[in-house]
Amino acid sequence: MRSIVSSALAAVTVLVLAAGSSPAAAAPSPAGVAIDFSLRNLEGQQVSLSQHKGKVVLVNFWATWCIPCQVEMPTLQRLHTELGPKGLVVLGIATDDPRQEALIKPIVKAKGVTYPILRDPDTRVVSQFNPSKSLPFSALVGKDGKIASVYAGLKPGDAEAMHAEILALLAK
Repeated sequence: MRSIVSSALAAVTVLVLAAGSSPAAAAPSPAGVAIDFSLRNLEGQQVSLSQHKGKVVLVNFWATWCIPCQVEMPTLQRLHTELGPKGLVVLGIATDDPRQEALIKPIVKAKGVTYPILRDPDTRVVSQFNPSKSLPFSALVGKDGKIASVYAGLKPGDAEAMHAEILALLAK
């Protein structure tokens, strides 16, 4: 069963609907438009959500100290491998502070992750999507830029539900 978390619904209220919109225009529902962000990847290049406009994007927030985050990485990798060619973009966002930065690459390598990993060391972006900063946390963004759903960790059955939801979003 898909986990749409009530605290995440509150998080959507901080999302700005579009460039130039006032924060008061944010919608308190999962249909809010995901706020754009720009973060550096592990190679130091800037990557933004808006670069993937028109695609389905799975934004996953994680940290090196978070064991459940590492447990769900193979599932996210399978989604990336299978559905990436069909238009899915998976963006992993490491929320570790600079002291743990050296741990990110070894974990990514050990887990066989090939999707882009971005750095959010000041947790600016995660706090916009999930003010409680609980991890793991994922937001599924449709081609229209709207948040289709959020997942506070993957529970049994969530991977299948997420897969089906992604396929539906890709078909739109």
